[in-house]
Amino acid sequence: MLKLRDGLIELYKKVATSVPGDVQEALRAAHDNEADGSEAKEALKGLLDTIRSARQHSRLVCLDIGVPVFYVSVPRGLSHKEIKDTIMDATRLATRKVPLSANAVDILTERNTGDNTGEGFPIIHLKQSSNDMLTVDLTLRCPDCEAQGQTYSLPDEALGAEINLDGIAKCAVDAVKKAQGRGCPPYAVGIGAGASKDQVTNLSRRQLLRKLSDTAGNEAIAELEETILGEINRLGIGPLGHGGATTALGVKVGLNHRLPASFVVDVYLNCWALRRGRLIW
Repeated sequence: MLKLRDGLIELYKKVATSVPGDVQEALRAAHDNEADGSEAKEALKGLLDTIRSARQHSRLVCLDIGVPVFYVSVPRGLSHKEIKDTIMDATRLATRKVPLSANAVDILTERNTGDNTGEGFPIIHLKQSSNDMLTVDLTLRCPDCEAQGQTYSLPDEALGAEINLDGIAKCAVDAVKKAQGRGCPPYAVGIGAGASKDQVTNLSRRQLLRKLSDTAGNEAIAELEETILGEINRLGIGPLGHGGATTALGVKVGLNHRLPASFVVDVYLNCWALRRGRLIW
């Protein structure tokens, strides 16, 4: 497991010091789309400069790495406990070597462990792989993003949101309106809808493992994503809240089955630094 541990340390470094190509391309396209001389265009130029400098000098894209979240597909025969222990070991070492900000704080004692490990920290999701490869997806979620997300139960009379796809769209737009520029837009918006709160909060965040440039395989979901993106960008909040045409870079929607009497929607707003990466081992 030493090779896996070392690979995870490199994954931490890659994710913390860069953003994926699809995110950078989306930011560049947004920059080109904003009016010359506008605050929005200058804000996006600053973000692109930050990305370029971080990559060149192996510096953190954002000083706060937030909470590391792992999604791991484990081949049959490998111990889930051993994989989890290896991730914890790699996290301790990466915190020192990259280095990463230390964020794991004990709620009872208020003591920071200093190495990004603790009870339920980092967050690790494990499932059995359908092939012989171990696949690890890592995302770094900043605290501002966690604070700005919203969960809804439909129907919602105040929003005029009914139990349908249009109701999901109304929830997404409302969440962005409430956040304004506090979550460092332009956002990547993950949406999950289904039967229960724990189900949809996980589902909404998983959507942001998808590339911003991809199209949903289901035509109705693809149309919903495009509709919501257009409505959000017409809000005019813009990059870092400076106004403009780009409040969101992309919208990704996941739908689970629901109960007859329960329709729950979660909207997760990731900041412009959509930090994610994959290791195949």
